[in-house]
Amino acid sequence: MNKWLKTLLFLAGSALLTRWIPFSSLFRNLDTLFHEFGHALVTLLLSGRVLRIELYADHSGVTYSAIEAGGKAILVSLAGYLLASVFSLLLFYLYTRGRYPWGLIMASGVALIMLVLYVRGGFGMLWLSGFILLNLMMLLVWPKAGKYYYLFLAFLTLEESVTGTLFLVSAAAITPDRAGDATNLARLTPLPAFVWALLFFVFSLLCAKWALGFFFEGERSRRYSDKLLK
Repeated sequence: MNKWLKTLLFLAGSALLTRWIPFSSLFRNLDTLFHEFGHALVTLLLSGRVLRIELYADHSGVTYSAIEAGGKAILVSLAGYLLASVFSLLLFYLYTRGRYPWGLIMASGVALIMLVLYVRGGFGMLWLSGFILLNLMMLLVWPKAGKYYYLFLAFLTLEESVTGTLFLVSAAAITPDRAGDATNLARLTPLPAFVWALLFFVFSLLCAKWALGFFFEGERSRRYSDKLLK
């Protein structure tokens, strides 16, 4: 089967299946967490200042920062969707290498930084605290369930990173002045919001393809190891 078709079918299947899992909606903020952290991280790397970050129950978020206009502002606007896709790819890479506990530690570390330094809204603080606590329980109390919990988070984040950019393409086509980061980039560059949204979507699909490649590679390696042990 064509790898791109396989990727699209797997993403569609994941989107359908994860919606049957109770309370799965609560975990969809993980992609938002990585997105807003991406904005904050690049702001700090470019000597800007992060004022505050807000996470909302509808899975949206916003990062308020102070940064010079021009090239630095462009990089900050690019960082959200790009780094969210890269983080989802990293989750699958760590799983393939058998280091999924490190993935949970990484996600918890990002959540802790956001909680302590930047997030001040009631829902955001509550969600981050609960997410960190649940991760610690999976690592220390229920390690056998940790692998399946991790895979759930990885697939959910991968799915959200793609569908989020797909919705952005739709928003940029219909209301280009209300398409978030794509709108910001359109104001800072000659390219329209729709083109930026499309570029984000293509990048998220590339990361999804690579991430699923890691996943299938890991599953093949495990099956081969199991056969040798038998």
